[in-house]
Amino acid sequence: MLSHVVVGSNDLKKAKAFYDALFDVMGAEFCPQDNPDRVVYQKDGQIFIITRPINGEAATVSNGGTIGLALPSAEAVRAWHEAGVGAGGKSIENPPGERTVMGMKLYLAYLRDPDGNKLCAFHKL
Repeated sequence: MLSHVVVGSNDLKKAKAFYDALFDVMGAEFCPQDNPDRVVYQKDGQIFIITRPINGEAATVSNGGTIGLALPSAEAVRAWHEAGVGAGGKSIENPPGERTVMGMKLYLAYLRDPDGNKLCAFHKL
């Protein structure tokens, strides 16, 4: 359903180190760019972009926003979470584990990236 997701960053070097760790676990590919204000990854035709805001103002976090990333197993979700924390992310919400959401049993993990964007990795059980 999604073609791409874009998040803002005030420190692309720190953001790239964080997302390199996450997307390595997920098997996503880093896509070098001519634009030094963007970092881009892709997998299965879907694109994730980290950018300095085009308007030149500071990047801020969406209050209530979450970017959900589907992974193939609970083990992959745990590895994603560990990689994110190890790369400067902050574990939030409850520890990774099983939850029932909208009647579905899921294995979930939540992180904030170095700029405060909220991410969720999940696997449907």
